[in-house]
Amino acid sequence: MDNYKFILSGGGTGGHIYPAIAIANELALRYPDAEFLFVGAKDKMEMEKVPQAGYKIIGLWISGLQRKLSPKNLMFPIKLISSLMKAARIVSRFKPNVVIGTGGFASGPVLKMASVKGIPCVLQEQNSYAGITNKLLAAKAAKICVAYNGMEQFFPPGKIVKTGNPVRDNIIRTANVRGEALDHFGLDPEKTTLLIIGGSLGARRINEMIADRLQFFSKLGLQLIWQCGKLYFEEYKQYQTETVRVYDFMNRMDLSYAAADIIISRAGAGSVSELCIVGKPVIFIPSPNVAEDHQTKNAEALLAKNAALLVKENDIETHFETVFSELLLSVNKREEIGNNMKAQALPAATKHIVDEIVKLL
Repeated sequence: MDNYKFILSGGGTGGHIYPAIAIANELALRYPDAEFLFVGAKDKMEMEKVPQAGYKIIGLWISGLQRKLSPKNLMFPIKLISSLMKAARIVSRFKPNVVIGTGGFASGPVLKMASVKGIPCVLQEQNSYAGITNKLLAAKAAKICVAYNGMEQFFPPGKIVKTGNPVRDNIIRTANVRGEALDHFGLDPEKTTLLIIGGSLGARRINEMIADRLQFFSKLGLQLIWQCGKLYFEEYKQYQTETVRVYDFMNRMDLSYAAADIIISRAGAGSVSELCIVGKPVIFIPSPNVAEDHQTKNAEALLAKNAALLVKENDIETHFETVFSELLLSVNKREEIGNNMKAQALPAATKHIVDEIVKLL
């Protein structure tokens, strides 16, 4: 039998959406007659990105609790009950063989209702510090696929499988397309290219830093591919020139990585996994506004192996230019960091996760 049915749920940011799409693509390769249904949060980016990848998605009326006191929290119980009821209907009608959750609020109600109905559930936790949704779902999950060691502090040890994080298929093949990538962006093959990525929604502090240092980069003879994020594009598109390319979102992340010589990035789990596979020198500027400061922990895990550089947001003014200049001027250091980065990669993660799903079938 290969006309299995799978529900995949996760979203809110690219870090939860792209792993779910990668898992669906691998399942579709193995089971061409399988049916897939994604479940996301109504007003989040998965409602656009999943259909672009060729899959059907249903949205739930759900959002997370705000960390500080907020009137939005008063709506949370109503949204949660509404989402649980809708999730129960979706699971009953679709009758999946397995349900896969990649984190984010929407996956909570769906996996909860699937486990109540006795349907096996697989969790995929991208970060070194587990998210609240996955921690709540862990007791009922059949398998929990992780990317870091030491996850026993969050999950039952017998359920954990270290697989790594799924990455988009085309990222694995960026090695030999530098020329095509520079053509795509209209950039000069003779110049050093700096890529700036602040996560799928953008990063205010990184954008401010880049805008303040355009002269500094120009004096160093660099050209920039700058993904400022959808939230900030209107503010930063004015900086577009021959040597500074400004984008709200990267539809061809593979070409962005292929064009880059040096990368500045947030340290979300999805970005870290992709950057390890790409194997280029990276300066991480972790977001301090995430649960348990997990981005800093993700970056420090690589720093300990001399596989990346780290500048904290608070240290940008004092440290960034020194750290950046030293990296730019030492070809050996760039090569060493890039190679160490590649040594941390787990490029077969998606296949390993799907192997675990197949065992449950």
